[in-house]
Amino acid sequence: MAKQFPALTDAHCAFISAQRIFFVATAAEGARVNISPRGTDCLRILSPHAIAYRDLTGSGNETAAHLRADGRMTIMLTALEGPPNILRLYGRGTSLRKGSDGYGKLLAEAFGGEEPVGTRQIVRLDFDLVQTSCGFGVPLFDYKAERETLARWAEAKGEEGLKAYRIEKNAVSIDGLIGFDPMV
Repeated sequence: MAKQFPALTDAHCAFISAQRIFFVATAAEGARVNISPRGTDCLRILSPHAIAYRDLTGSGNETAAHLRADGRMTIMLTALEGPPNILRLYGRGTSLRKGSDGYGKLLAEAFGGEEPVGTRQIVRLDFDLVQTSCGFGVPLFDYKAERETLARWAEAKGEEGLKAYRIEKNAVSIDGLIGFDPMV
């Protein structure tokens, strides 16, 4: 039932654009596997072999720690409305920290320079395998709205409060892996 492709097709890109949520999975040797949900409003297709998303400050930063330690990453999208389908992108990810040259360049090119409050990094996935599968077992859900809670929390913290929070909560993974230099 699964089909594999070396790159995204136009049909894959249309499917990605129609979704409201995606999941990011990363792992590093000796560490727990991490899976995080994200809204697709922050997701951009860069090429048939690359995708990126703006990542907002959250309670942890396992993705950056795993990418620094290992680099393996999978992004999965699944149809929650309409015809069933699951699409996975397998490859190697990079965390581009806010303030870095790579971050600024990608923010301008792929996101029109838009940087929501609380943005801490852009995560880029360069993939060599696209796999689709049936999705017959995935339940149907109706989309209601985006949650505004994280944006309100980030606005209330302000930029200095967010920096302090990242130093306290985002610099080291739950398994003790370094996510990024907290002093940058």
